[in-house]
Amino acid sequence: MNRIKSYLTIISTLLCLGINSAKAQDCTLEIRVGDNLTFTPPQLSISKSECPTVTLNLTHLGNLPRNAMGHNWALTLAENAQSVAQAGWQSGLENQYMPLDDERIIATTDIIGGGESASVVFASSLLDAKEDYTFFCSFVGHFSLMKGVFTVNE
Repeated sequence: MNRIKSYLTIISTLLCLGINSAKAQDCTLEIRVGDNLTFTPPQLSISKSECPTVTLNLTHLGNLPRNAMGHNWALTLAENAQSVAQAGWQSGLENQYMPLDDERIIATTDIIGGGESASVVFASSLLDAKEDYTFFCSFVGHFSLMKGVFTVNE
């Protein structure tokens, strides 16, 4: 009987660890780009209550270098996305096509080329479930096609 209780305790502990691992994985978002102007997936979502921090991993599956077909991932309020992207074009590739010290930027990765990846970690406390957010690529000319919806749930 004690042996059965021990096994049940072990199984229960393992199940709890598995649930906690699944929750932790929900706070890591994966997005892919290539030698085209598409984010996959085009929508991302997080639960603010379950994810105090969010990790976004960007992977470029294409072949072209960053100066020819580079991509990044940037997050702003939807109302600021286009103006931030356009301001970034002035900053140049050496500044990741992002305006320097712009408080409208919530999170951004570096520009990457084919075969490269980049990550950014940010606090979900920067987000409000009542707001609309857009993620986009700020490489010159990419904004019109490379943008998506970022949803925040409480």
